[in-house]
This record gives sequence, C-alpha cells and structure tokens, in this order.
Amino acid sequence: MADRFRITLAQLNPTMGDLAGNAAKACDAWETARDAGADMVAFPEMFITGYNTQDLAMKPAFHRAAMDAVDKLAEDCADGPAIGIGGPWVDDGKLYNAYFILKHGKVAHRVLKHHLPNETVFDEVRIFDSGPLAGPYALNGVRIGSPICEDSWYEDVAETLAETGAEFLLVPNGSPYFRNKLEVRQNLMVARVVETDLPLIYLNLAGAQDDQVFDGGTFALNPGGELALQMPLFDEDIAHVDLVRGDEGWRIEPGGKAHVPDDMEQDYRAMVTALRDYCGKTGFGKVLLGLSGGIDSAIVATIAADALGPENVRCVMLPSEYTSQGSLDDAKQVAENLGCRYDFVPIAESRGAVTNTLAPLFEGRDADITEENIQSRLRGLLLMALSNKFGEMLLTTGNKSEVAVGYATIYGDMAGGYNPIKDMYKTRVFDCCRWRNANHRDWMQAPEGEVIPVSIIDKPPSAELRPDQKDEDSLPPYEVLDGILMLLVDAEASVEDCVRAGYDRDTVKRIEHLLYISEYKRFQSAPGTRLSPRAFWLDRRYPIVNRWRDPS
Repeated sequence: MADRFRITLAQLNPTMGDLAGNAAKACDAWETARDAGADMVAFPEMFITGYNTQDLAMKPAFHRAAMDAVDKLAEDCADGPAIGIGGPWVDDGKLYNAYFILKHGKVAHRVLKHHLPNETVFDEVRIFDSGPLAGPYALNGVRIGSPICEDSWYEDVAETLAETGAEFLLVPNGSPYFRNKLEVRQNLMVARVVETDLPLIYLNLAGAQDDQVFDGGTFALNPGGELALQMPLFDEDIAHVDLVRGDEGWRIEPGGKAHVPDDMEQDYRAMVTALRDYCGKTGFGKVLLGLSGGIDSAIVATIAADALGPENVRCVMLPSEYTSQGSLDDAKQVAENLGCRYDFVPIAESRGAVTNTLAPLFEGRDADITEENIQSRLRGLLLMALSNKFGEMLLTTGNKSEVAVGYATIYGDMAGGYNPIKDMYKTRVFDCCRWRNANHRDWMQAPEGEVIPVSIIDKPPSAELRPDQKDEDSLPPYEVLDGILMLLVDAEASVEDCVRAGYDRDTVKRIEHLLYISEYKRFQSAPGTRLSPRAFWLDRRYPIVNRWRDPS
C-alpha cells in the first residue's frame, strides 16, 4: 500500500462552452503535475464545460461534445498522473453532473452528483438526474472519495464514503461567491472532517461567468479540522499537496496559507473579476460609460480601469443645463485621475430638438418626469451610438438601491451591457469608494491613491434632471432606504418586521410598492456582479404582474 500520495490542485478559470480551450488548460496543468511527480491532478466541478451551464448542459449536441472532450483528454494524457475532472454524463437517457477519473487513456471511474442544489442561482434539479450514493475510487492503492460540491453540504455522502473505505475526501466545486462565503464553506467542511475523521481537500473554480464569480479559495483540512492549505482567493493557481500515511492514518502535509482579504476587498475584487471575465470571454476589449460626476459612475469607472486598464475605458460627460459646475469638474477629475479617455458631449441641442418635436402633442400639459426622462434617454442613445461606432461595451451604473426601487430610467441610464455594482447598495458604494481611495493591490490596473475625489463622496446624490434636484426629494435617506431594502429583499421580511426594526410604516409600504412595480425594469436590466445570496436575477425571481401587497 502507498504511504504517500501527491495531488496537484488546479484552481483554474474555464470558459463556458470552450470545450477545446478548457481541455487544453487541463492538459497544461496535467503536464505540470507530471513534472512534479503527482499521482493525480484534480480540476473543479464541470471544468470541461465551464460552470454554471444552466440549460446548455441539456442540449444533446453539447453534452455529447463535452463527453467526447473528456474521452480525448484521457487519450492525450494517458502516460502520467490520473486526472479528476468535472463534466456532464449521460447514461440510459439520464443526464448527470459527473466527476470523471481518467487513467491509462480512458475513463476509469465516474462519480455522479447525488444532492442537486435547487436554490439561489442553481436549478440543477431541472437539469440533472440524481446519482446514487456510491463508494470511493482507487488510485495507486489509495481509496479516494469525491463528494461533488453540494454533496459535501450533507452528512450522508461523506459518511457513506468513509464507511466504504475512503482514505481522504477530494471535493470538486463550482461554488460562486457571496460575501463571507469562504467562512461558510470552511465551517461546513470542518463538520465533514469531524464526522468522518478523514482529511479533506476543497477544490474550487476561479473566474467569472455572467453574474457569478468563482472565487477560488481552495483549502485543505486535516482530521480535527486543522487548516493545512489555503490557496488564494480569486486568482488562478496550481498547488501540489502531499498526503502521508502514518500510524493514525492519512494527513496532509502543511502547505501555503494565502492571505484572506476582508469583505470589502473581496467585494471589490469580485466586481473587477466579473467585468474582466465578462469582457474577455465575450470578446470586448474596451468599455465606455456615462460619467456624471456622481459616486456611482465614479466607482464603475474605477472598477473598469482596474479590470481592463485605463487605456481601455472611455468616460463620457453628457451635460444638460441642470448639470452643476461641480459635477463637470468632478467627472473630468475622475477620468484624469484614472488615466481614462474623457469625452464631452452636451445634450442641450438634442434635448431642444426632441422637446420642440413633441411640443404640439404636449401642449397644455405641465412639464413632469417625462421631460426628465428625455434627458436620460438621450444620453442612452448617444452612449449606445458611441458603443456601436467604436465597438466598446456600454456599462450601466445603477446601484442595488436604485435598481430595487426603480430609481433609474429604462432605455436611458439603464442602457448597457453590464453593471458591476448592480448588487451593491448605495451606502456600501460610499464605503467602497473610500476603501479604493485608501487601498491598491497588484491586480488593479488603474493608479493608486485618491482616484475618486472626496467632493464626489461628500456631496448629496442627485440625478440633476431638474433644478436643485436631490435624490432625497423622491426617496428616503439612503441609510433608511438601504436598511428597509436589506429587510424586504435580502431577508424577505414582512412590513411588520420592518416596523419592529424601527422604520416608519408608511415609508416601508411605499418602498415595498416601489420594489414590486419596478420588477419589469429589472427584468430588462443588464446583468451585474453577484455579491449576495439575494441578487436580482437568479437569486430573486418575482412576477412582473403582481397585485399582492403585504397586508400587515
């Protein structure tokens, strides 16, 4: 029997649907493992396809091609370490989320996911069939158990593996980020280790797919729950881990312990990663945005510059007669601080033309929100024209507070292909700006220092669509609004719960109403980085037509 087993952990970033590219990444990592004398190289859940596949996995041509790619990978990597890699598998008309063990040029074993997640961003019950509880597989005389992602959240799979002879647990994951997710994972895995008294390796994807960010953070635990290895969050990385058999069984030899940043840095890194990968994987090298002189567009410009490089970000100021000199100065200062291109495109002439065109139809009616929205939609029109002409993806800049209550103009400032701050409440946007001004990391491509002027952070928020307009003319102070929304949205609290928390009943009812009637806007909004378990889109899905209101 072997007394030492080396496993190479490939915390890598696949691209959805790029079967050949993902297989090539796997082959490169396999060569690294072979050179390091590894017995096995392991990849995360569904690595061959990318994750989360959603309904794409059900397409017969796709899952057949993915299985063929796994077979070819086995053939190409026949002489060297075994491979563990995730992908779809069809057997007897059933589609499974599988983990393939490749050895000597063929698929030597398949693990089929048993517990299928059916909450938050996951719909695996409608996509995959549940596999049976099964025992471990053997490699070089060592018996390994591989609960696939959700399977490790429950006791039964790990206990079955332990009872049937597993000597350590290798858990392949496609676990997307939300704030403090690493702590959640580690607490659950400590429970599995305590229950089974087996070493455990938790291997996670890196990179982003649409709204979801896979934050890596692969770790290993020894019996008793001691942390033996912590790989970095968000970065692609490869680590070689040695397990050694002693008198008391297998243990993982201590490895590197990467720094775990605080939750604000993790949120910011998630937004940068999401935008970088969304652009990179869809083929956009450059972006543009409307830079208003406000805090939301300032942080989005900064995220974009950090993700893509300032030279690939175009900032456009589109002033009207209501745009203050302070906003003009602040917007230009942000672009200059970041080193981005800055364009100045006044909308007064265009607005006058539209107003004159509509004047005969609007005769006798007072000016109202219609005229305000014309400004926003003109800006959207001009920004989309620039996007079309220069091939730059338009970013939209609405924070979660505004997205929640519809404080944004559809086909206006909501126009765009991606929204990095879609799941960040306004009060946290302020904190995020202060954090970025005070911190710089080597993964940020924009300059360090106070890139967002303090004047932007300190001034009262305003859409500047009418004279002396302030956000608080239409909404409660953001501290109040965000507190209510965190209850109604993130906690699914009742109106009565909000009142008991100290909020005014009439204010809560008004916010609840705005939340419900804005569903149609969210349905048409751009995707954006998921930072919480209750992000708008896959986490929280409400009907557009909905007359129900909390009667409490």
